[in-house]
Amino acid sequence: MARSLRVIGRWIKRQMPKTLFGRSLLIIVLPVAIMQIAVTYVFFDAHWETVTSRLSEGLAGDIAWAVESYLDDPSPAAFAKLSKRAEDSMSLSIALQPGRKLPAARRDEPVLFQPFLAPIDRSLERALSERLDQPFWFDTTRYPAYVDIRVAVPGGIMRVLAPRDRAFATQGHIFVLWMTVATILLTSIAILFIRNQVRAIERLANAAEAFGRGGDVPAFKPHGAKEVRRAATAFLDMRARIQRHIDQRTTLLASVSHDLRTPLTRLKLALALAEPSKRNEAMKSDLAEMEHMIDEYLAFARGEGGEALETVHLRNLLEQVSEGAVRAGAEVKVAADPDLTAEVRPNALKRALSNLIMNAAVHGEHVELGARVRAQGGIEIVVDDDGPGIPEERYEEAFKAFGRLDEARNQNTKGVGLGLAIARDVARGHGGDITLSRSPMGGLRAVVRLPG
Repeated sequence: MARSLRVIGRWIKRQMPKTLFGRSLLIIVLPVAIMQIAVTYVFFDAHWETVTSRLSEGLAGDIAWAVESYLDDPSPAAFAKLSKRAEDSMSLSIALQPGRKLPAARRDEPVLFQPFLAPIDRSLERALSERLDQPFWFDTTRYPAYVDIRVAVPGGIMRVLAPRDRAFATQGHIFVLWMTVATILLTSIAILFIRNQVRAIERLANAAEAFGRGGDVPAFKPHGAKEVRRAATAFLDMRARIQRHIDQRTTLLASVSHDLRTPLTRLKLALALAEPSKRNEAMKSDLAEMEHMIDEYLAFARGEGGEALETVHLRNLLEQVSEGAVRAGAEVKVAADPDLTAEVRPNALKRALSNLIMNAAVHGEHVELGARVRAQGGIEIVVDDDGPGIPEERYEEAFKAFGRLDEARNQNTKGVGLGLAIARDVARGHGGDITLSRSPMGGLRAVVRLPG
């Protein structure tokens, strides 16, 4: 039993709307709809059917009086007097049809009106059965404004045409109409108000997503309910603090770069003027490595966050970054649709892809690049090589800053363990990520996923 309830609960949870707009609408509209249905049911069950039953009983009593009066005195004069009195006092049209018989069956009710007509027919049939001893037949669907009732009498039938409002309450459909109109009106108002509230949250989410990708929404301002405006204001304050921190870090990095490069330049100049020797060559090599390390550190810390987003053709970009791998001696193949574009920060993405491609070129002889649209949405760039690869359990370790996987890959003497870290930082700065896996070529596959 408990398991069945859990299964039902999970099924109901899966059927629930996933968006805030849908859930808010459900919270407001569902109780209103349930209330309207309950009120309508109570009205028809407790009021409308009761009134209809009373009217049917009254009509059945009048018809029973007319039949009994005719049976007491079936003369034409007495029937004419009876017919006139019924017309004037009871709004009943009574006629004798000598030699006629009751219809064998009742007309079928239209399917659309069966839920409404069935209670009427039951009430009228019950009332006529209680008041009349003679066989009878009636039809509530043939005439729009009348109910056709026929009673078997000696020598034929007595036909009575009664106004519909004498047989049942004719204002029930008006009540249902007003209830329907009220439901539609309340639902429309709820949709408008909920849409306005949800739109404010959507603006906040879009602004946060754009800021996370390095973009900006300068026109964003707090809107909506007090709580939403408070969240938006907190986001703006947080964005300002982060931007201030980035600016301060950028300034600091520029100063560090200048302060470090100045003594390095003096040392290079001194070595250039010194007498050539093996020791001088070793020192020049050390200085070159120091410059390369400083560039790597600054690039990792800077993250290329200040670059603006641009729409670029990915095939052209891949061909540009593959030139370095070709010069390094690797055989590079590029497979991408020339018309495939993406909105990215070009220099940052070039640096990330260059790190991946040069890494593949250093450890393998053949490199394949590809870019395609993902079935789930967005774009993915794939870099394959035929090198030794990396053990699966060390994929995440490869992304750690300053990490070296010497046992799995040949050591890059110029590297300081920041290539993959910088690449992932750039991908995540675009709202995507980088994953590693085994390449069909036998080496490592790096997949850069970017949002569409």
